[in-house]
Amino acid sequence: MTQQKQRVAMVGLGYIGLPTAALMASKGLEVVGVDINPNTVEILNQGKVHIVEPDLDELVNQVVKDGSLRATVTPEEADVFVVAVPTPFTDGFKPDLSYIKSACESIAPVLKEGNLVILESTSPIGATEKMSDWLSELRPDLNVAGQKGVDIENVSLNLAHCPERVLPGKVLEELVSNDRVIGGITEICSLRAAEFYSQFVKGTCVITNSRTAEMAKLTENSFRDVNIAFANELSMICEKFDINVWELIKLANRHPRVNILQPGCGVGGHCIAVDPWFIVDSAPELTKVIHAARLVNDGKPHWVVQQVDKLVTDYLLENPGKGIKDVKIACYGLAFKPNIDDLRESPALEIAEKLGAKYSGQVSVVEPHIQELPERSSLSKHLAELVSADAAADADVKVILVAHDSFKADESISGKYTINVAWPE
Repeated sequence: MTQQKQRVAMVGLGYIGLPTAALMASKGLEVVGVDINPNTVEILNQGKVHIVEPDLDELVNQVVKDGSLRATVTPEEADVFVVAVPTPFTDGFKPDLSYIKSACESIAPVLKEGNLVILESTSPIGATEKMSDWLSELRPDLNVAGQKGVDIENVSLNLAHCPERVLPGKVLEELVSNDRVIGGITEICSLRAAEFYSQFVKGTCVITNSRTAEMAKLTENSFRDVNIAFANELSMICEKFDINVWELIKLANRHPRVNILQPGCGVGGHCIAVDPWFIVDSAPELTKVIHAARLVNDGKPHWVVQQVDKLVTDYLLENPGKGIKDVKIACYGLAFKPNIDDLRESPALEIAEKLGAKYSGQVSVVEPHIQELPERSSLSKHLAELVSADAAADADVKVILVAHDSFKADESISGKYTINVAWPE
């Protein structure tokens, strides 16, 4: 008798959810992707992708064709529910768990005894426990792990947190090879989640509790944020004293116990630019270093704009026949890191927006990984257009913000009035 495939519902088909769903489908699981965006669902059911990630398009096409993966806007019954929805912060840098709560509300009607619910979204401490509370309220007929009065042996709905820890551009590779930190509400929840991930993860599944798993992801990204802030602060100090920061870091890193990261135009992405705020919000009186690092990295785009202003002034002084309204500026790169299309929390995008507002109609942008500018009022109102590198070659001032490979190989992206905050020159 043929054993029935385990059915998995992947709630959220974004930069983490879609690759994870495709990978699980390729490893013999029956996967139903759930997303509130009908366009995303339609694109996926055609065997296509809506995000840029190496090799993802081929894998999705394969698993959709063989019937292992399909998408829907309405959750269906499954054995395992994996939640990978956004966890942004509010204007006051407080965690916004509304997407997780909405995910709970959407899956609650189809949950049944024996289900396992896993939260993969990067979350503040205690988020998995809040999921337990929400699901218990929505389905009082189920014995949800973590609820008072529910004996461990009588739990019928298991919950765990397993944060994603992948690098954009290498997601499919790292989903398999990276170790996974798995924190259940109970030990049994952890064991069940570890058993689930062992079906497609070659890295070690390390078991802990839910709060420690949540804090582990926040700690990893806060560590990187603090180190990047140090590099960014060095770059601003070096500019003041006319020192080449790239050379300085290279020399300092020759010390056997020094490993300074590279500076840039700020810090972006949903993880490093966001996660430290979750810790700051949880313990504001104890997070002086983490908070300071956030302020440095969030302030770097403002510093870059100031450097561009200086370059524009230098250009006008040497070209007295032109006025400030005549200066054409080209920004190279909008993504938050090289060779991807992800604009989330991108400092490059912020810089382009600020320059566009300041030099209205004079700023064009080159971003080879997107087809059109995002629908933001400041972009559509102020920026000239999204152009190719060839079309931007005659710009008076060039601002290199992202180290895309195509930019590094393009000799036209240079000139006297060029500022490069993306890679060593």
